[in-house]
Amino acid sequence: MSPVSRARKKAPQPVTHSVTGLFKDILNDFSALGADPAPVDVELLTSEVLGQFHEVPLEEGDEPLGLELIAFAQRKITPGAAALLAALKVVAETDVERKAAEDGLQVVLGRGIPAPTWAADLGQVTAGECWRTGDVYGDESSLLCVFTHGDQAHGLLALLDFTEGGRVRDLVVIEQPGEVLAEMRAQSDADPELVVAEAVDPAEAHRLLADGLDATDRLDEADVSEDYARFHAVALTWSRALPEPALVPEVAEWSETERAAVVEQFVAASGEDAGAARAIGRLLLEHGLATDPANPLRVGPEKIARFLEGLLGEEFELDAEHEEAVEPVVLAWVQWTGERAGLTGTAIAALDEAVADYLSEYADEDDSPLERYFGDVGDLSPTELADALERRMFAVPSLTTEIEDEEVDLDPTDPDQRRALVIAEADEDEEEQRLVLRATIVDQLWDDEPAEAWQAAQRLQEGELDRDEVFEQLIDALEGSLLESEESLEYDADAYVEALAEL
Repeated sequence: MSPVSRARKKAPQPVTHSVTGLFKDILNDFSALGADPAPVDVELLTSEVLGQFHEVPLEEGDEPLGLELIAFAQRKITPGAAALLAALKVVAETDVERKAAEDGLQVVLGRGIPAPTWAADLGQVTAGECWRTGDVYGDESSLLCVFTHGDQAHGLLALLDFTEGGRVRDLVVIEQPGEVLAEMRAQSDADPELVVAEAVDPAEAHRLLADGLDATDRLDEADVSEDYARFHAVALTWSRALPEPALVPEVAEWSETERAAVVEQFVAASGEDAGAARAIGRLLLEHGLATDPANPLRVGPEKIARFLEGLLGEEFELDAEHEEAVEPVVLAWVQWTGERAGLTGTAIAALDEAVADYLSEYADEDDSPLERYFGDVGDLSPTELADALERRMFAVPSLTTEIEDEEVDLDPTDPDQRRALVIAEADEDEEEQRLVLRATIVDQLWDDEPAEAWQAAQRLQEGELDRDEVFEQLIDALEGSLLESEESLEYDADAYVEALAEL
């Protein structure tokens, strides 16, 4: 999505204190609005406030925080309470909350507090033109809708992901929509075979926005931008100024005969082994029917990437005999569906290149844990393999860790990545020296050098010590063998072996 640099970027306050304290802060914000704020500023402040509630988990049976805030404000006899309720009357996300805010405002006004002079101007936006730009494959597009408050124009920019049913991944309010539209057109003019920019009927734009927001909001843990919650309420408010959403014809169910016929067409055109092409082609078609039912044969790099992720995640069942054919068959599918969709040669070439990269990643990641534990050794006998696997899995029991809140698979054959796994597993309060010694012992066990380290670990396990207790004793043995050195941790190898023998 671009360009977010023109968005209002004031970050919402994190919800770190009590709900009552949060409500008081919100009232203070509305009390500080002044006598004549711009309507758009009030709407954005209200949307920002409501966006904070998206991050507060509710227990079953709890009242929505929006309703709690309205009840809280209704009990206050202050101009700030009147301002907040007047704003929620327009910008709150549900009919129930808007009606509750309207009723609460009447209560506050009935106690002698005057209505804000700007209240009647909230939500009074005029919808203008709508545009969308995106890749020619249809994987995603940015939808820009222009709204005007009096003589002031703003844009609402939504990123739509059609690999997941057209759901909204990002929302942002743009202060200079004309400049953004010019950039959208310029991107298409510069690369018309790969980027498309086109006007969208406002009713169709309303459908795309409403359906996309609904699809995202129904997910338990949606992958969205930080701005999504912040601009969510204002997006719903402004979109009410658009014409009624366009109707979409009901998508017909594909019969088994139709599915089989399309797969056979692909098999005939693919030039690949018929059995593999039939099996993998059927999975690709089923993936399209599940994620893109209106256009299941649409092809795009991200759509193929999601399919490969499904193969890695074992969402699809593929016979082992066909696994080696994934790359050529997927590339054949890309060529066949691309030509069928009328994509240009340039677009198909770019698509082939992107999919080839994804297939390379797929091939690299499609390793069993066993293969990943032995990527740095040659052939082993069954007995050697069993012993080495037990030893290495004791040293590094997990190949996955979290980096910046994202789960990542690491390669234990790489010393640096192996140490990252050791650090991830260690206690936060472990002393630095003992952490270095732990990593050293893991390396020793991995390489079986010295062999006495694993022999000692096996004896300790036979003594019914758990893995943590075994490591503590191994670390003690290594620590007791350290030589005095200010520059590095060096140890006496003979003394260390003797200490291991005594365990």
